[in-house]
Amino acid sequence: MFRPQLLRQAARAVQAQAPRASFRVRQPIVAYTRPFSYTPARFEKEPEREDLDAFTTAGEPGESGDHEGQYARTQENIRVEYPEEDDLPSSQPVQGRGGFHFKRTLAAFSMEGKVAVVTGGARGLGLVMAQALVTSGADVAIVDMNRDEAQKSAQGLIDTFREENPGSENVPKVTAHFCDVSSPTSVNQSLADIIKEHGKVDNLVTSAGFTENYDAISYPHDRMQKLWGVNVDGTYLYAVAVAKHLMSRESPGSIVMIGSMSGAIVNVPQPQAPYNAAKAAVRHLASSLAVEWAHAGIRVNCISPGYMLTALTKKILDDNPELQKQWTSLIPVGKMGRPEDLMGAVTFLSSDASLYVTGADLRVDGAYTCT
Repeated sequence: MFRPQLLRQAARAVQAQAPRASFRVRQPIVAYTRPFSYTPARFEKEPEREDLDAFTTAGEPGESGDHEGQYARTQENIRVEYPEEDDLPSSQPVQGRGGFHFKRTLAAFSMEGKVAVVTGGARGLGLVMAQALVTSGADVAIVDMNRDEAQKSAQGLIDTFREENPGSENVPKVTAHFCDVSSPTSVNQSLADIIKEHGKVDNLVTSAGFTENYDAISYPHDRMQKLWGVNVDGTYLYAVAVAKHLMSRESPGSIVMIGSMSGAIVNVPQPQAPYNAAKAAVRHLASSLAVEWAHAGIRVNCISPGYMLTALTKKILDDNPELQKQWTSLIPVGKMGRPEDLMGAVTFLSSDASLYVTGADLRVDGAYTCT
């Protein structure tokens, strides 16, 4: 007699030899066709597709209308030259931003005992950020091409601090220094003067820079070289000079480079390709030096402002009123920033509140670069 185990083995052998198809029930082919959508069929007439072809690569150039792509393009007829030094509008310290307050905050935001250098600090964004550091307790050296304007701004910061802190015994020291940041000799000389005056440097904010609006083909080469010299060379030269000083002291420090949202996007409608490239260089320079100098405890970060309504920007918009409408129409929050909107950002990155932040790009642009 066969054992039950042998019978089971024999049955499996018979099944293995039989064609698999013979054990399946054949299904109609349509059962294997999977529809792309299970939406019930609509009985209304489908819209014609020919009218949509004009908005695709199937259409001819201009077929979709005169508006085609115009809001995402630069316009060659917009030309703005950076003013000569004597034509630049002065800036005033921001009133009512400092002084005693009774709201709790982290002690790590204090800049007490620090000496900060702000290049391009006589006007605009540089002056406001210098004021933020003074308000937070730092001694500040304002560096600028215009010595008289720098001296005027330095005195203005001291007067404002005293006005908002009556009876204060610890008035920060604010000095003014001349420097052409695109010149290594001038950079080294100005830093030597600052160290002689203050004894040391702990922080640097590279705010010296400017923009112009020329279409790339028409941009005069000498002006383009000057733009890159100030925005890129100046940032690099002063950062290296301060880093050498910090390393010689074996002291940690913070360097904040002022970039721009233009280093990540292309502004429209004004053409400014060299400026955009320069600010992209500043942003990546900050990242590169953050890695290179991390061993020395030197943090390097970047702030990338959006459209800020400085005194110079107001002058440009007065001459080109349509620009303001086009700019704000592209900003998700619907308005331009104020220079004082950068005060918190520069204090955070300069102070010990950001000890583990280096190589970062902090964009202050009303979400412009998010769209």
